[in-house]
Amino acid sequence: ILLGASLSVSTILSVGKMTFFVMIFTFAMCFGGGYFIRKLFGLNWKLSNLISAGTGICGGSAVAAIAPVIDADDKDIAFAMSSTFLFDMVMIALYPLMGKALGMSDIAYGIWAGTSVNDTASVVASGYAFSEAAGDFATMVKLTRTIAIIPTVLVFAWIGTRIKQKELKASGNGKKVNLMNIIPWFIGGFLLLAIINSVGLIPTNVSGIMKGTSKFLMVTALAAIGLNTSLLDFKKAGLKPMFYGVTIDTLVTLTALVVIWCMGLM
Repeated sequence: ILLGASLSVSTILSVGKMTFFVMIFTFAMCFGGGYFIRKLFGLNWKLSNLISAGTGICGGSAVAAIAPVIDADDKDIAFAMSSTFLFDMVMIALYPLMGKALGMSDIAYGIWAGTSVNDTASVVASGYAFSEAAGDFATMVKLTRTIAIIPTVLVFAWIGTRIKQKELKASGNGKKVNLMNIIPWFIGGFLLLAIINSVGLIPTNVSGIMKGTSKFLMVTALAAIGLNTSLLDFKKAGLKPMFYGVTIDTLVTLTALVVIWCMGLM
């Protein structure tokens, strides 16, 4: 939220317009490609879609939002969470190195990290590890991408309801979605500060302090992600879900890179 104090609404809108096609292709890879890949690995649809949602949208936040509306098992939720967090920790180290090796500009790298790294804190970490400008841009891209949680949860709520109705051979027994519980409210706070900053109500020195504070909080959140990642969960789940997660994450990374190249941004 505090990062919004250093941004403007016009910048956020231009970022959304610039990254729209990249997001469309990465979402298609996560859910469309994931549909066929899960059959190859023999995974159940709930686990595969939790991993795909975590990869394509917003890491653990997306997994937590979708899990209740499809009645996901606890072990599937734990694995999907761990899978997205583990990939993020690896990418925080590798993304800046790969971006520099590819000679990417700050904008190209920000789009790449913002559309393919899973969790918000990890996007911020990998973005600022490349450069200050890339970190700012990656954060804006990621926050725009996070809004996709809302329509995605609604779609899966409908799918979950249909499947449950078929299983029970009755109507009206599916999960109901409480929209108030799935809206990512921190987006609203982020946009509010961006609006206030856009009209010049936040002094430059105050904006700098708020941005610095947000970075400190992101580092703290990243440490918390490490505490939530258990290798024991991977051992219990077996190798197939792990291979699925690595495959989806890799394909999304490559898809975003190819689309950015095709757009002439590299």
